[in-house]
Amino acid sequence: MELTKEINKKILADFNKNLNQDATNNVLKNSVAEVGIYKASENPEAKTLLNPSFNVTVETGRVSNQKHSGRCWLFAALNTLRTEFALKNNLKDFELSQNYLSFYDRLEKANYFYQNVIATADLPIEDRKVNVLFSSPNGDGGYWRYAANLIEKYGVVPNYVMPETAASENTTEFNSVLGQMLRKNGIELRSLVNEKVAQSKIDQRVEEMLSEVYRLCVYSFGLPPQKFELSLQNDNGKLIEEQSITPKDFLKRYFTMDLNDYAIIENAPQKSKKYHQVYTIEGTGNVVGGAIDKFLNLPIERLKELSIEQLKGNDTIWFGNDVSEESDRKKGYLLGNLYQYDQLFGIDSTMEKGQRLDYKQAAVSHAMTITGVNLIQGEPNRWKVENSWGQANGEKGYFTMDEKWFEDYVYEVIINKKYLTTAELAGYEQTPIVLPAWDSLA
Repeated sequence: MELTKEINKKILADFNKNLNQDATNNVLKNSVAEVGIYKASENPEAKTLLNPSFNVTVETGRVSNQKHSGRCWLFAALNTLRTEFALKNNLKDFELSQNYLSFYDRLEKANYFYQNVIATADLPIEDRKVNVLFSSPNGDGGYWRYAANLIEKYGVVPNYVMPETAASENTTEFNSVLGQMLRKNGIELRSLVNEKVAQSKIDQRVEEMLSEVYRLCVYSFGLPPQKFELSLQNDNGKLIEEQSITPKDFLKRYFTMDLNDYAIIENAPQKSKKYHQVYTIEGTGNVVGGAIDKFLNLPIERLKELSIEQLKGNDTIWFGNDVSEESDRKKGYLLGNLYQYDQLFGIDSTMEKGQRLDYKQAAVSHAMTITGVNLIQGEPNRWKVENSWGQANGEKGYFTMDEKWFEDYVYEVIINKKYLTTAELAGYEQTPIVLPAWDSLA
């Protein structure tokens, strides 16, 4: 179809005439130009609507800080895990090492990429699946299941055992170097497969490539310990200590939380996805041989009900969301109608949640932890959220989320299977429908 409609001088003149007919437009123009769209349209009732008090809370400590990295999914997962240890051992501000698992995440993702390159080598480079694969060969983003796979395979260590480095706190340079390395290696692997080189030689070449990735990770993040000295003093001055312990033994002896007891519950109200159906997205994963990332699609009201039950059971909730929408980072506001720019500009930009997903307005851009809720006659009106952006944001790092924000911008919650109904549990255990790698939830 040929494009024919142009913007011409007459149209521009009409636009200007219409603008000048309302004198308030000049005042609004000056205001927006001076302070910006969000500041000019911020809901003045936000502070009263997001009062940071809650009558159901899980006791948690000081927030963590992912700095300039995309590891929110890992921070949120370790925040849920550390809560049990902190409560049981009276260590309020205890923190697990995110850097330790970040190291293995990048190494495992490299192998996952190489294996997928080999599996798709017979497809043309123009193929959409191949395009998605090479578009992001190894980023620092991820999902809850990614964290669970890493924890189960490698265990965990306290933060002091493998602290953050300059490269782990700011992953921009690492991502750039590793991305180029993997793409170059991916080109070579595609050639080896198409040249009918023996599988044993391809496997050997992959190991050599992984050795290079390992070296890059060691230089950037440090060398992960095989064993470490456990020495922690709790809030009563009591020492928790072992002369030598492995990361997997530390997980086994000091944590009872079984990550396989948890299910991913999604809210994707799209025509292409049915409620009470389980799905997975092709190509999502970080550990070859790890559990797949599958989710059960349920109505948003059910996500809220399950979240309340889990909080009442003194268990926090990992949740995926779109933090870029209707939020104020500094104040810690997550309010469904925080910025009233439709009223400011006299427009209607409202879209249903499913439409936002279908047409790329929405994205699961962040992960945080729900640690509390305020109930009025059993119904929630606001939620307490632990973020991983440090104490300088929100109430010492904690955010407040209202009901509308939950409904509009929360997409998934991680729920213990014991809270699911028999029908929901059976639905989750179905063989999942496989969605394409470019699905809106990817």
